[in-house]
Amino acid sequence: MNRYYYDLHIHSCLSPCGDNDMTPNNIAGVCALAGLQIAALTDHNSVKNCPAFYKAAKSQGIIPVPGMELTTAEEIHVVCLFERLEDAMAFGEEVETYRVRIPNRVDIFGDQLILNEEDEPIGVEDDLLPNATMLSLWEVPPLVEKYNGVCYPAHIDREANGIVSILGTVPEDPDFSCVELRDMDKREAYLANIPHLRDKTFVCGSDAHYLWDIRDADAYFDLEDEPYSGDLVRHQLFLRLKGVQ
Repeated sequence: MNRYYYDLHIHSCLSPCGDNDMTPNNIAGVCALAGLQIAALTDHNSVKNCPAFYKAAKSQGIIPVPGMELTTAEEIHVVCLFERLEDAMAFGEEVETYRVRIPNRVDIFGDQLILNEEDEPIGVEDDLLPNATMLSLWEVPPLVEKYNGVCYPAHIDREANGIVSILGTVPEDPDFSCVELRDMDKREAYLANIPHLRDKTFVCGSDAHYLWDIRDADAYFDLEDEPYSGDLVRHQLFLRLKGVQ
C-alpha cells in the first residue's frame, strides 16, 4: 500500500470557463510538477477531451481518470468518474441526448476547444456546455452506474451549483458514497450540520479552470498497488470511491 496524491476535478479548454491554456499536455505537466499521481479531467457535460488527456497524463507518469462534471436539471454539479475510458466515452454519448441545446456565445462564455494528444484543435463544441441537462439529481447515479462509474456532489461548500446551497442539505436519497469539498478544513462543520455525511468519503477537488488553480499535492488516498500497475491503482481508487473498501 502506498500514498497517492490526487486531484479529481480539473477542467480543460473544452469547458468555456476554462482557460485556453488548459490543454491536455499542459494540465498533465502541471499535475506532475505539483506532485500528483492521479488526476481526473472533468469538463462540463462532456468527455471529448478525455482521450487526449488520457495519453498526455500517461506520458507524464500520471494515472488518468476520465470524467465529467454534469449539471443536473436542478443546476447541481455532480462529478462523474469512470475506471475505463471506453465507459466514459459511452456515458458521454448518452449524456448528449439529455443536453439542452443553446448556441455558445464565444464572445461571452469563451471557446470550447476539442484537442488531440498533441494539443492541436480538432474541433469545437458549438452548443454551450455548462447549462443544465434534462437529467435530475436522482437520475444521475443509476446512469453513471450503468457505465460502471461513480458519481458524487461537487463542491458542496460552494454556493454556485453546490447541492447544499440549492437543496439546503445533502439528501440521504440518492445515497452517494462520496461528497466533494474544495476546502477540506470545512469537513467538521459539514459533519456537524449534516450528520449522515459521516458515512461518506470526503474527496477534495480543485475545480481548476486555470493552470495555477491546480494545487500542490495535498489530498491523498492510501491504495494497494502490488504488483504495481496504473490500472490496479485506478481500480483500487474506484473501490475506495464506491465505498467497497
